[in-house]
Amino acid sequence: MALTGRTALLAALGSLPVGILAPSWTGMLAVNAPLSLAILCDYALAAPVRTLRFTRSGDTSVRLGDAADVQLTVTNPSNRRLRAHLRDAWPPSSWLTGTEQAASRHKLTVPAGERRRITTVLRPTRRGDRQADRVTVRSYGPLGLAARQGNHKVPWTVRVLPPFTSRKHLPSRLARLRELDGRTSVLIRGQGTEFDSLRDYVPGDDTRSIDWRATARRTTVAVRTWRPERDRHILVVLDTGRTSAGRVGDVPRLDAAMDAALLLTALASRAGDRVDLLAYDRRIRAQVQGRSAGDLLPALVNALAPLEPELVETDARGLSAAALNSAPRRSLIVLLTNLDAAPIEEGLLPVLPQLTQRHTVLVASVADPHIQHMSTARGTIEDVYDAAAGTQAKAQRRRTAEQLQRHGVTVVDATPDNLAPALADAYLALKAAGRL
Repeated sequence: MALTGRTALLAALGSLPVGILAPSWTGMLAVNAPLSLAILCDYALAAPVRTLRFTRSGDTSVRLGDAADVQLTVTNPSNRRLRAHLRDAWPPSSWLTGTEQAASRHKLTVPAGERRRITTVLRPTRRGDRQADRVTVRSYGPLGLAARQGNHKVPWTVRVLPPFTSRKHLPSRLARLRELDGRTSVLIRGQGTEFDSLRDYVPGDDTRSIDWRATARRTTVAVRTWRPERDRHILVVLDTGRTSAGRVGDVPRLDAAMDAALLLTALASRAGDRVDLLAYDRRIRAQVQGRSAGDLLPALVNALAPLEPELVETDARGLSAAALNSAPRRSLIVLLTNLDAAPIEEGLLPVLPQLTQRHTVLVASVADPHIQHMSTARGTIEDVYDAAAGTQAKAQRRRTAEQLQRHGVTVVDATPDNLAPALADAYLALKAAGRL
């Protein structure tokens, strides 16, 4: 039995001796039998908690930053009216800080034999699966002097998906893609290998594009136009090792890499290319293969949602072998990793020839904007030391990038806000140059 605040108030006012709050019910009844009897009757008239039945419905997935509504239906099969306070418990990251109590606690009344539905609004602050913990119900008697309390397990899972904040850059990149495809009035000659059509020569055209046979059959000089290749294979590889756990700004490096991967996938699928995903550190953490254009992005988002960095050193040889196994023919391999000197020089560089021999390789990395801020600081001795450290860090990343470029690798090094559009631009540049 749980005594309520109303009972404590009666004790404080003197209507109920303090002995009523003692653990011995025999002593309570002996001290103030009428009021103690009222409490026992109130407890007896409270609807039982154990026989309550619960079912859930509502959202099973939500983008990070959005709200999810989860409905809980409470059925009261007893012959007593349920007057209850209910707590629908979820992990702390299911709500914004300070809002959990208001969002998870409900007051409800359910007549005998009826049911009621309540809604818990979740606003998750982290990616991944959020699972309902338990439902705690405190059932009060009609006088509010005593209550029954119990817990129920009511399973439900809400998957929190990556927010895909870089989707705002997709329209501008699609416009550039249409220009490469020749779908706009802008005259751009793609350097791809797929023949598109013939048109009249205009000053400034590459003379190597002149079609002499077609010119011989007409009165004007004809030139070939080309369009970027289609149906090319792109393998996006996410390094989920320890370096991906480092936070840049407010988010881990892995989250910024995911956002860039989503924008690239959306753009490449609209360009007619096939995209696969591989997440690896010392084993495969996630993989998406062979999906159609319509199913690709949802499958990718769903696979990335529960992915978390692993605090282990990435096995570069294993990563290379897994990438080669996932890309049996010539592909564009986009490796999202960190440009720290040690992991690149000791891990990636020794196995890089295996990848570049058969594939076009692009390495994308998340740069820390704080380093740029440090390198420009002046004014105090501490600022000068910060500037020296920032300049040294930038020079080291630049040397690492140059090492990769000497092996024929395209390198994209950008801050979290700029990584996704910079990677999309690098993909379009490779496509326009016919290097896919």
